[in-house]
Amino acid sequence: MLTDINTDNLTPKKKVKILNEVKEICSQCKACGLHKTRTNVVFSDGNPSAKLMIIGEAPGKNEDERGLPFVGRSGQLLERLLANEGITRANDVYICNTVKCRPPENRVPTNEEKELCKGYLDAQISLIKPEIILLCGATAVQSMLDVKKGITSIRGEFFDGPFGAKMMPIFHPAYLLRYQSDKEGSPMRLMKDDIKKVKEFLSR
Repeated sequence: MLTDINTDNLTPKKKVKILNEVKEICSQCKACGLHKTRTNVVFSDGNPSAKLMIIGEAPGKNEDERGLPFVGRSGQLLERLLANEGITRANDVYICNTVKCRPPENRVPTNEEKELCKGYLDAQISLIKPEIILLCGATAVQSMLDVKKGITSIRGEFFDGPFGAKMMPIFHPAYLLRYQSDKEGSPMRLMKDDIKKVKEFLSR
């Protein structure tokens, strides 16, 4: 059903309507075992008309409780890093995860879980049609890119993505919370450089 969506030449109002319909389908999903332990389906947040899309790994405890992605400590850090470049969550970003339900104990989602949830993510990408997709962490990278290198080697690089978008791997902010040094060459400084590059791309 999700693959039958015609996403060409949609008005913003129509786009929101279809996204809400997909969200409703997702909220009833029982395709994998994650539905048994979820509190809420965590579908998305932000602006459906944004040029920038962020794809994370999976909801955590705070996200599962509130039904919104990236609202815990790592999400707050990500918001601050974006805000440093004048990028706001409410206006400039559409944000979601590879899977929409929290895996128990915040474990990494399995390949089967990601595959069963992929239709929702594909629908989001096809409807948003962003100019840049930030792949936030290794799980998002593995879901969207056929690369063997680790995220440290490819972060900050642009890759061709769906619908003409560019995809950029970035560190997951949960990783940055463990390494908060802002020295030259540190993960935090590299993340800031990557977001600056995104801002420059969007400002062309």
